[in-house]
Amino acid sequence: PWCYFITGRIERLRSELELDVTWTAFPLHPETPEQGSTLEDLFAGQNKDIPKMVARLKKTAADLGLPFGDRKNTYNSRRAQELGKWAQALGRGNPFHHAVFAAYFVEGRNIADLAVLADIADTAGLTGSEVGNIIETGRFSKAVDADWQRSRDLGIDSVPTFHSNGRRMEGAQSFQALVDFVKAG
Repeated sequence: PWCYFITGRIERLRSELELDVTWTAFPLHPETPEQGSTLEDLFAGQNKDIPKMVARLKKTAADLGLPFGDRKNTYNSRRAQELGKWAQALGRGNPFHHAVFAAYFVEGRNIADLAVLADIADTAGLTGSEVGNIIETGRFSKAVDADWQRSRDLGIDSVPTFHSNGRRMEGAQSFQALVDFVKAG
């Protein structure tokens, strides 16, 4: 959820510093099946108090003025990432990413499901009826593969990670930390 939590700061940064920000796909739990899995399964054997963790995330979201739902499952994001590349190619990357975050973190929807993704695409000003064809043809799969490989090559193992001019900064940073990072390089 930290990528979702940081979106407001990224938008402010983009606006105030007139930056181009490129979303890069990251292989976060790529083993998750298309139908998803429970949070209990995701964190099995890790001794996590899931209700406490979700309560903390809800508080963080509330502190940021963001809605956050009662998500019980995690879903595979690979298809959403491929469609994110499509959205970027059409100049709709930011609206698409925001719509995916809302569908997933607020509504708890399965972002691997083609019907859900078509609805998200429509919400972001894209043509949802094209979603199935884009996924089936793998039109943007190589772009996602390249992003995943780039993450491995750079040693990135968590998100969000900001990368600029050979430097990187990890985590949901404050707005000022992001400004300092951009201005330093």
